[in-house]
Amino acid sequence: MVLERLIEIIRKEYRQAFREPRMRFMLFLPPIIQLLIFGFAVNLDVNHSTIAWMDGDHSVESRDLLAAYQASGRFEVVALPSSDREAQTLLDKNTVDLVVHVLPGFERDILRGRTTAVQILVNGSNSNIANIASGYASSIVGRFAAQVLEDQSRDRMAARMAPAAVHLAIPQVKLQSRVWFNPELKSRNYFVPGIVVNILMQVTLMLTAMAIVREKEIGTMEQLMVTPIRPSELMLGKTLPFAMVGLVNMVTAAGAAILFFNIPFRGSVLLLFACSLLFLMTSLGAGLFVSTISRSQQQAMMTTFLIFQPFFLLSGFTFPLRNMPISIQYLSLLNPVRYFIDIVRGLFLKGSGFSVLWPQMLALAIFGVVILTLSSMRFRKRLD
Repeated sequence: MVLERLIEIIRKEYRQAFREPRMRFMLFLPPIIQLLIFGFAVNLDVNHSTIAWMDGDHSVESRDLLAAYQASGRFEVVALPSSDREAQTLLDKNTVDLVVHVLPGFERDILRGRTTAVQILVNGSNSNIANIASGYASSIVGRFAAQVLEDQSRDRMAARMAPAAVHLAIPQVKLQSRVWFNPELKSRNYFVPGIVVNILMQVTLMLTAMAIVREKEIGTMEQLMVTPIRPSELMLGKTLPFAMVGLVNMVTAAGAAILFFNIPFRGSVLLLFACSLLFLMTSLGAGLFVSTISRSQQQAMMTTFLIFQPFFLLSGFTFPLRNMPISIQYLSLLNPVRYFIDIVRGLFLKGSGFSVLWPQMLALAIFGVVILTLSSMRFRKRLD
């Protein structure tokens, strides 16, 4: 391998990439769009929900429960239906997320120490909002019930001990929970690190495939083949520039995540680079493979989307893998993106080190060596 020839091929690729408007668009615009969308627009947090309050008791206790909902800061009462038909209409029109129905006899049952109930009707058209909002609503009812039980127990104890003027503390068990790694439970902290992975894969996969196919499409591949350039030099010259572009985009995305979106980064920068290099072997190898089966840039672009989408959906980026069918979970073990997303999220949110991430790094190394080797052999065969 002659270093001068390799450097000239790399220079040629950079000049050609920055000269062509389509390539400039693919180099910079998709990463920026993804960051903006997932950093600002995509948000699964449910901090505000609309409810309809249906009070069938109109008592002091029911008004106290209503005050508990309003004081939580998560719910806004936007309607006061007086019948089941009105409540159903509100849910049908998506006017409210929940209908809280206090049944008649609510206060009477509480004062007599009987079991009573509060009905919560949930708009399940959006399962995420339904699950989170119903959980918040149920927790408010639970706290209200616990407070009522505590007050009643204290009153009974005070009445029983009044002649002796003895004050006896009521034993309590208090639940204290603490969320690690993402204390505010922001979905942005979950999604944005995954965007770093998607940007690195999408840019390197698509640009590598299209750069080689472009030579075939415009008829310059034959000219390169009659030059003294060896297949290994041509392969490296075509892949290394876009590996550098991918790393630059990765650094830009990670920097934007930290500086603009306030995503915590608790891990090692050097470990992030090392894992990125391992993952680059997979994405560059896949790009080489696409280049050997495509005859035009349009076909290469469609093929990369065909490869990217299953990898993206089965990576755990949006949907937790443990919620998928068992067969799909086993299939995802063949997805290198899955392992890299685990690594990046572990570095950002948990500050994980090599002792924790080495299984994912080993999987990336195996996938990278196998895919890059097979794609390189096919690429050389096509050139020969």
